[in-house]
Amino acid sequence: MVDKAPDAGFPSFSIDRATEADVDELHRMVRELAEFEHLAHLCVSTAGDLGQALFGPRPVAEALIGRLNDKSEVIAGFALFFHTYSTFLGRPSLWLEDVFVRPTHRGRGLGRQFLTELAVIARDRGCGRFEWAVLDWNQPAIRFYESLGASVLPDWRVARLTGEALARLAGRPPAATRVLGGPCTRSG
Repeated sequence: MVDKAPDAGFPSFSIDRATEADVDELHRMVRELAEFEHLAHLCVSTAGDLGQALFGPRPVAEALIGRLNDKSEVIAGFALFFHTYSTFLGRPSLWLEDVFVRPTHRGRGLGRQFLTELAVIARDRGCGRFEWAVLDWNQPAIRFYESLGASVLPDWRVARLTGEALARLAGRPPAATRVLGGPCTRSG
C-alpha cells in the first residue's frame, strides 16, 4: 500500500492489510497497547475474538499491519478501524479504534504512514469523516495529531456501557439465542 523512503538511516516500512496469519501477532500488539495505556485489566479479548472480528463470517473491523522493509518481516505496528455512519453528513465515517507502533520503532514515520493510508481509504470510500479518540494524558499523541491537521474536540466525551451496566439497561441477559439481525447479536 504505502512505502516510505528510509529516514535518518532507519529502515522503511510497508503497510499491508492484515491477514489471518497476522492475528496472533496482532493480538500480542493489542495487549502491548493495553499495557501502554495502563488498561491491561480491561483487555479480555483473545486472538480468536480478534480473528472473528476481522475474518469471521461477518467481519466488523479491518486492520493494517506495518512491517519493516528489511526482509525480516518484523511487524512494527498496526491500525484497526471500521465504519460508522454520520446522520448529519449522510455519509459513512472511518473510525480508527487503535493505532500502535512498538516502542523500538516509534519516531520513524510509521504512525504518520498509518494515518495517511487511512485518510486515503476514507477518501476513496466516500467517508465524510475520519475520527479517533486519544487519551487526555497522551500529550505527545495529541500534539502529533494536531500537527497533521486533526482537531481534538474538547466539547465531546465518550459515553460507554459495558458489563453489568449494559445488561441492566438491556433488562435481560445477553441475547445469545435471540436473533435481532444486528451485528452484535448471536444466534445459537
